[in-house]
Amino acid sequence: MRTMNDEPAETTGAPTAAARTTSANATPRATTGSAPTTALPPVGTRLPAPISAPSPASTYRIEDLAHLSGTTVRTIRAYQDKGLLPRPERRGRANVYSQAHLQRLHQIADLLDRGYTLASIKELLEAWDTGRGLGGVLGLVAEVDGPWTDEQADRITRSELVERFGGVPDEAAVTDAVELGVLEPVPGEEDLFLVPSPQELSVAAELHAAGVPLSAITGHLRELRGQIEHIAARFLDFTTEHVFARYLSGHQAPSEADTAEAAALIRRLRPLAQQSVDAELARAMRSLATRHLRQHLGADASVQRTSESFPVQIPASTIQAVERLVGPEHLQAFITAAAEREVQTRTLDCLTASAQNTSKLDQSP
Repeated sequence: MRTMNDEPAETTGAPTAAARTTSANATPRATTGSAPTTALPPVGTRLPAPISAPSPASTYRIEDLAHLSGTTVRTIRAYQDKGLLPRPERRGRANVYSQAHLQRLHQIADLLDRGYTLASIKELLEAWDTGRGLGGVLGLVAEVDGPWTDEQADRITRSELVERFGGVPDEAAVTDAVELGVLEPVPGEEDLFLVPSPQELSVAAELHAAGVPLSAITGHLRELRGQIEHIAARFLDFTTEHVFARYLSGHQAPSEADTAEAAALIRRLRPLAQQSVDAELARAMRSLATRHLRQHLGADASVQRTSESFPVQIPASTIQAVERLVGPEHLQAFITAAAEREVQTRTLDCLTASAQNTSKLDQSP
């Protein structure tokens, strides 16, 4: 005979929307009342009361609670361990759950469906339990968790992918792309992929069409990603220290006004990281590409003497010294002016020496 605190072993997992819908229509094994699904209130509303003081209208065993919420016994226990769900009331040898526990489970499920992590959900529910409005907290979480680009994801079939990359299937390259997140398999569709960044895929296709092997492209992306993540981490550290420290300091959670202000700041600062990287990348590419081309021309190209100009070999140390002195943008003008001045100086020296020799000859007996 099963007692009230007997709990079946069930598999762990977050409930699906379909499971919650089905379970919400089921008949509960409760002492009184029923358990309607409670939707998340609109952003900015305030909670009437903390969940720690539930109404005693309905009580459930843990199996009933799992059945009604569309989740599992193991998941309920995991939520309790993580502080997302209060512990049940102990009545004799039985653990009893209330209507408020069922409401909380539906709220967690709704937030999971919106894409929030469990850590973010815990922060939101703590704000809820203390009676603070959720507008500021939700706005802050939405700004951080939201997309950091205006680019829209696209889909591509396997055959379209093969055609775009030269018409030859390359499963190893597809595997690398999936591992890097350039492609994401669509569940239930073996030959269909989600492309989170069509622009990134287009760059890879252009490089491959120019003759770069796919293995080299993926290797370069791995290296580039590590460097970009370092830049992102530094930017976050910088803004946290100089901008957001006042919202994060102290032992008390920020107020709704503070979180709303922080969310607005994130919205304003969001494009600055990309703008800074774009500007610095353009500067570096202009400087390094010019130097790279000049070195290759100086080493490999034959000197083509024309009436306009011709290349000459100049030591790299000299080029670097001149760049430090006048900057890369004035390098050519400086070298030209310096060479012309040297020619003029030597011409003047020759003319002076010639005049002096002529004078000596005139004065000889």
